[in-house]
Amino acid sequence: MGSRSSEDRRQANTEQPRDSQGDHPAGGGGGGGGGGSSLVRVTVNLAPRAVEALDQACEKTRDTKTDTINRALVVYNLVLELLERGGGRLKLETREGQTEIVHIL
Repeated sequence: MGSRSSEDRRQANTEQPRDSQGDHPAGGGGGGGGGGSSLVRVTVNLAPRAVEALDQACEKTRDTKTDTINRALVVYNLVLELLERGGGRLKLETREGQTEIVHIL
């Protein structure tokens, strides 16, 4: 997954109307072209730790909560697929070329 520049994020944040939470309103933008929206509204109950993680991620990326949760779910699914192939181990390489192994139980 590539990262977007600050300018790209600012531009994306001004393209669609947002509700008081900074998210797209139901049926509003972000869905992928065509005449209708492909968005589905979902209500979740988050533990305090998850709320803190969401807030921190939004602050770091300047993305909305909706965008951050969408991205997190895609990454989570990717992790699950990698775990199925790797038996619970993820091997990560840092930008400096160091290797880290993450064991997920």
